[in-house]
Amino acid sequence: MNKIILNFKNFKLNVLLNNTNIAQEIFNRIPFKSCVNVWGEEIYFPIPIILKNEIPTTEVEIGDIGYWPQGNSFCIFFGKTPISKSSKPMPYSEITLIGKFDTKKEIITMLKNVNPKENVELTK
Repeated sequence: MNKIILNFKNFKLNVLLNNTNIAQEIFNRIPFKSCVNVWGEEIYFPIPIILKNEIPTTEVEIGDIGYWPQGNSFCIFFGKTPISKSSKPMPYSEITLIGKFDTKKEIITMLKNVNPKENVELTK
């Protein structure tokens, strides 16, 4: 498992990637920058990787990191999305889970304060 850092405008988010091929491909391509989108309590942003789902799922938890092939995007789940049917996040369509982040209250608060179109840089 590899660790990466998401560098937002006002904070850094530590992410532990899992051992999927997608996670390894992302790790190998770092560093790169992107511009975030916000969808409910999910942050997602396009990344320079085009891959198919490895282990497709719509079952995610707060603290999960996913790769969304439909948008070639890195997804950060920290609460309900517009299509959630419970307090759990629900992705727009199937993703592959690629990692986790710490769900301490202060981290969730910082994620909630990320603005659409804010830049993010992924580093090792």
